[in-house]
Amino acid sequence: MITTPTSSMLRALPAGHRERLMHVAREVSFAQGTRLFEEGGRADRFWIIRTGTVELDMHVPGRRAAVIETLRHNELVGWSWLFAPHAYHLGAEATTPVRAYEFDATAVRLMCQEDPALGSSVAQWVGDVLAHRLRSARIRLLDLYAPYGSGTCV
Repeated sequence: MITTPTSSMLRALPAGHRERLMHVAREVSFAQGTRLFEEGGRADRFWIIRTGTVELDMHVPGRRAAVIETLRHNELVGWSWLFAPHAYHLGAEATTPVRAYEFDATAVRLMCQEDPALGSSVAQWVGDVLAHRLRSARIRLLDLYAPYGSGTCV
């Protein structure tokens, strides 16, 4: 698993912005094996994991879904809610019982529009997570399917 310091909302956002977001959060839980979302599904919410693990996966035609990354405590699950067309690019499944904070994407986007500083902080945070996830997906898929792996050795 690869982690980045910016994957945690606690480290990525200023305290005031975190507090504003947490006012619209609700606590949820998922049983092990629950699918949080599927590729192509409507990205109308996102989560911050409190406890448990969630695997991000990618559909690979003719093969089992490829696990791209495992997410844990304080990590963001779902970034597609911020970018049109607001459709999930990966799937996600709880691999253990999960407790999380759930956020309504529309409400958070409206908050970001009304407060440009908050919007900038959230966009930077989610953009950093997105860049990390794209790198992780590339490396994982090369490891799984390229003739010689990802070539991470220089």
